[in-house]
Amino acid sequence: MNELFIGRQPIYDRKLGVYGYELLFRTADMNRATISDGDKATSDVIITTFLEIGLDNLVGNQLAFINLTRSFFVNEHSISLPRDRVVLELLEDIEADDEVVAGVKRLSEQGYAIALDDFIYHESLKPLVQLADIIKIDIMALSRDEVSNHVKALREYPLRLLAEKVETQEEFDFCMGLGFDYFQGYFLALPKVIRGRRLPNNRLAILRLLSQLQDPDISPQQLEDLIAQDVAFSYRILRYVNSASFALPRTIESIQQAVVILGLKSIKSWTTLLAMSQVDNKPAELVVTAMVRAKMAEELARAQKTDHPDSFFTVGLFSALDALMDNTMEEILTQLPLADHISDALLQQKGIHGEVLSCVLAYERGQWDQIQPAGLSRSQIRDCYLTAVQWAADIRQQLIT
Repeated sequence: MNELFIGRQPIYDRKLGVYGYELLFRTADMNRATISDGDKATSDVIITTFLEIGLDNLVGNQLAFINLTRSFFVNEHSISLPRDRVVLELLEDIEADDEVVAGVKRLSEQGYAIALDDFIYHESLKPLVQLADIIKIDIMALSRDEVSNHVKALREYPLRLLAEKVETQEEFDFCMGLGFDYFQGYFLALPKVIRGRRLPNNRLAILRLLSQLQDPDISPQQLEDLIAQDVAFSYRILRYVNSASFALPRTIESIQQAVVILGLKSIKSWTTLLAMSQVDNKPAELVVTAMVRAKMAEELARAQKTDHPDSFFTVGLFSALDALMDNTMEEILTQLPLADHISDALLQQKGIHGEVLSCVLAYERGQWDQIQPAGLSRSQIRDCYLTAVQWAADIRQQLIT
């Protein structure tokens, strides 16, 4: 179990709310992404999710999409999962023979939702299409005409369509126009970019606030005045510092007290997070992604015993700014007074901060062969990720909602 890598990728609905997560847990060598034993990998996913970590800790109240091998579909005694919490994915390399079709039908009749992964239509797959609840179409494996034809043909069945590997805003717009129900991919991390594009008023104001927060010379009084300009910020900061997370002996009644007790850096971090959460027309999950990146980067720095781990938190948090602001990172950083090593990490993933950020992003995306943090074991990296996921889940309710 110490050798497991764990990741998750959100699946969005048409309103960019999170519908579920595909779980990317599997055994892996540090420099190899292949799986030699599919059945064991699936077993590890299930055991780790439900017995080791806990489903709620990983996906909250959303659905978990889990890839299953052939044996899990054809063996009548191989699966017993909560039907209302999971979607069972049939991998694309599984032949649709009579045993598989019978197994899928049995699980469907038991109340499990069935998804067909990386789907490319063939007449032999029609019995599975008739049983499926969701079909996942890999839009990178097909031309746009082929994607359109797939959507047209599959709309004859009472099922939902999920666009996989949506990596740009243009691709997202294309799939949205075709009527896909769900979307999965890196498109939120790779937004449509127009250099020099004017930010909407809300985002411009937030960027100005972030700029002031990152001023290394800001005084406690200036920070207090800055926070006090927004009543909601003040309320949420005080609510958080008075929560059970800190177990303080007395109630904190002012931002000034919070700064004194928790420190200037800590209050700046929370206010920065709050500011990012206020961006209009962006899913809350994008801010959660930034939170997980920030905390994982900080935890990796602490595990490496690196100085100033809070600076790694900043790098992770700001790594999602281009997606939040719909602009290039280069343009955004011209308006933020960040230290050169932080800017270099965000722009080019250079230096120790960039190395840690690369590790965080690779882990997030399940790119196990690209994870190369100096001096840390796989289990340490996994623990840093799990700590970050739990931390983000804990404070989401207190700061964002």
